[in-house]
Amino acid sequence: MNMEELGKLHKQWEEKTLGKVLSKFPERSNKFQTDSGIELRRVYSPLDLDDVDYQRELAFPGEYPYTRGIQPTMYRGRLWTMRQYAGFANARESNRRYRFLLEHGQTGLSIAFDLPTQIGYDSDHPLADGEVGKVGVVIDSLRDVEILFDQIPLDKVTTSMTINSTAAILLAMYVALAKKRGTPLDKLGGTIQNDILKEYVARGTHRFPINPSMRLVTDTFKYCTKNLPRWNMISISGYHIREAGSTAVQEVAFTLANAIAYVQAAVDAGLDVDDFAGRLSFFFNSHNNFFEEIAKFRAARRLWARIVRDRFHAKKPGSEMLRFHTQTAGCTLTVQQYENNVVRVAFQALAAVLGGTQSLHTNSRDEALCLPTEESVRLALRTQQLIGYESGVADVVDPLGGSYFIERLTSEIEKAAADYIQKIDSMGGSISAIKNAYLQKEIQDSSYRYQQAIESGEKVIVGVNKFQTEEPPPEKLLEVDPKTQAEQIEGLKKVRAERDNASAQASLERLREAASGDVNLMEPIIECVERYVTLGEICSTLAQVFGEAAETNP
Repeated sequence: MNMEELGKLHKQWEEKTLGKVLSKFPERSNKFQTDSGIELRRVYSPLDLDDVDYQRELAFPGEYPYTRGIQPTMYRGRLWTMRQYAGFANARESNRRYRFLLEHGQTGLSIAFDLPTQIGYDSDHPLADGEVGKVGVVIDSLRDVEILFDQIPLDKVTTSMTINSTAAILLAMYVALAKKRGTPLDKLGGTIQNDILKEYVARGTHRFPINPSMRLVTDTFKYCTKNLPRWNMISISGYHIREAGSTAVQEVAFTLANAIAYVQAAVDAGLDVDDFAGRLSFFFNSHNNFFEEIAKFRAARRLWARIVRDRFHAKKPGSEMLRFHTQTAGCTLTVQQYENNVVRVAFQALAAVLGGTQSLHTNSRDEALCLPTEESVRLALRTQQLIGYESGVADVVDPLGGSYFIERLTSEIEKAAADYIQKIDSMGGSISAIKNAYLQKEIQDSSYRYQQAIESGEKVIVGVNKFQTEEPPPEKLLEVDPKTQAEQIEGLKKVRAERDNASAQASLERLREAASGDVNLMEPIIECVERYVTLGEICSTLAQVFGEAAETNP
């Protein structure tokens, strides 16, 4: 049947079949749309795909533009890496949690650091008071990293670190630990997030101004390209952009715009795009709007493949692949009826799998209340295992491919994101757009509109603005021992007392000289951490050269 004939049949259906029903039973809304504001049609058909060129828009899995997945077999070959983002209190407590997770079937570590570690302050700094070990594990020196990975073989697990401003330093500690254990560096597998641009946009854990921060990122690129062949030197994050209130379209657009800035900076620093592009990784959010999220992942893959091929002229197929980790949406978790979060997380995890993620973290039901308990973490991990081993969705590559709705929505998200990127390009790129607070303003406006929809009741959040119940306070919540900070400070004093302080100070001076010039900073930082110079001391030295970041507000 040709499109003209199908169009006539569609019109007949609207007039005869649909019209009769609507005259008696009106639909529940006059307007249906995704969270990004994309208008949804009542039904989708081949009419919505009449201009789709299969080979250009879809192709087969493992082939450009990778819309249908980056591997020909996807999960028929191996399931995604199941990670649980974890870290709290001190290194010893977090090590116990990591070993618990590995014993229960987790296949990769994902480390959460506390705020002082993320920004570069030691535990005894006044700005660290009250925050030590609260939202992640505290790391002051190489000694903490030694404890954190006790009895964990670095060459047998992959380790993801959610760290940005101080990413180079945490990577240096991981390298120093491997060298101390005699683990070959080419056996180390993992990722540092190292995405500083989104910190200025969405999170705020930046320490230095943008330009020297970008230098640190580029220096890690160079070091990893030469020394760590299995290490992903950056995880370009849309997750936090989404958590700050962006739409799905903005998440794709702003993440890829930042990625363009990183690739351009690396190319400008003398790297060949094909030497590192295949080891860039991405990090996305999986939110509540099920089909929009699936289409978002597919659109991001296709758009990035085109950017790398057409803008940066990459020649290796691996350079064009968008490989990504997904985390379910923390901002959707509710304190009210918090057991409902189990269902939310399951839907979000399923969307990530149907969208073709390479690794996945599932949030725990109690994270809106506290750091998760072991019971909650185990249930979150079991959610992934149920999807992988019982649901059947991992048995077919891109099972929703060819859906009239999914393919149309994928194309609409891609186009809307590409329009955003073009606008950011016209401003001089992502860094200029951030300095002018354009990205920040767009996210804030979207967040405001979303909150307005919740408060007006237009958007229903079960248990929050509809279907409320009276509930007793939850029990058995995890609490960080208030002694953690004092004990950590005592350990820090011991490290400083036992190390060779003359050697430590000499290494800091060499770091200061390197920062004042244009040499790669990774080797001087590794030298510092091997001498048990603390994270705070390294950051303080860099700040003396780089300065401290000033806030950019819309």
